[in-house]
Amino acid sequence: MSNHRKPTAGNGYRAQFLRSPAWFARRERWFRKQERLGGPLACAACDRPASKHELELHHLDYAGVSLAADGSWRAFEPHADLLPLHPYCHELLHRLIDRDIVLSRHRSRRAASEFALQRVRDKLTAHQGMP
Repeated sequence: MSNHRKPTAGNGYRAQFLRSPAWFARRERWFRKQERLGGPLACAACDRPASKHELELHHLDYAGVSLAADGSWRAFEPHADLLPLHPYCHELLHRLIDRDIVLSRHRSRRAASEFALQRVRDKLTAHQGMP
């Protein structure tokens, strides 16, 4: 198992799923539920408020993602398995996972993401405190 991000070419998840109607519908359902829960939208890394158009969703687990026999994608991830992140914060999270051999190969995706997210938060907090 690897958490290392694979190139888009030849990667069905990145090349197909993240562009599929199933993913866009799931993304909309996530934001509608978040709105019903009453919490303000904010990036899970930098904690800055944002609109749904300014945020991407990071998968902590792919258990709800599947490819049906007819070639269509299914997106039934639990709400808590998706984290809202600004694109910049999302990229930082993936860079940490991709560059750290322990995170990219020896931990579950959830554990690697949670560890990397805390590191991104720490770095962003430290950077904000600098003059």
